[in-house]
Amino acid sequence: MPAANGLPASLLFACSENSVRSPMAEALAKRLYGRETYIDSVGVRARDVDGFSISALDELGVDVHRHHAKTFDDVDPASFDLIVTLSPEAHHRALEFTRGTAAEVEYWPMPDPSAVEGVREARLAAYRQLRDQILARLKARFGNPSGPTP
Repeated sequence: MPAANGLPASLLFACSENSVRSPMAEALAKRLYGRETYIDSVGVRARDVDGFSISALDELGVDVHRHHAKTFDDVDPASFDLIVTLSPEAHHRALEFTRGTAAEVEYWPMPDPSAVEGVREARLAAYRQLRDQILARLKARFGNPSGPTP
């Protein structure tokens, strides 16, 4: 059941490996809306959280160090009101995953910053850009948070 501000009671973010986009979205959403809704993330495959993701979030004081990667197989689709997919692969998997449930699926295409090559600062800049895109999309979709903001 959605809250008055448009937040679902439970929200799942999904990407390809649960190592960059979805853990960043989960951590940022928890910072913004974690007091009002249950938030988690998964990937089509599971891989440890990317170090550049950790660095980009650390800059805002958002902790993702203890994130444990999960796949769709680790969660129950009926447990979520809304699944936000951040990669094409995850979107296709989420549509299959939610067949027969009331969960809604939204696709927020986000670039994969791990594909950026070059020096450390150039690569980190791509992660910062993703972080800022996710943050802007969260606020646009769910409104102003009730707690501290990054």
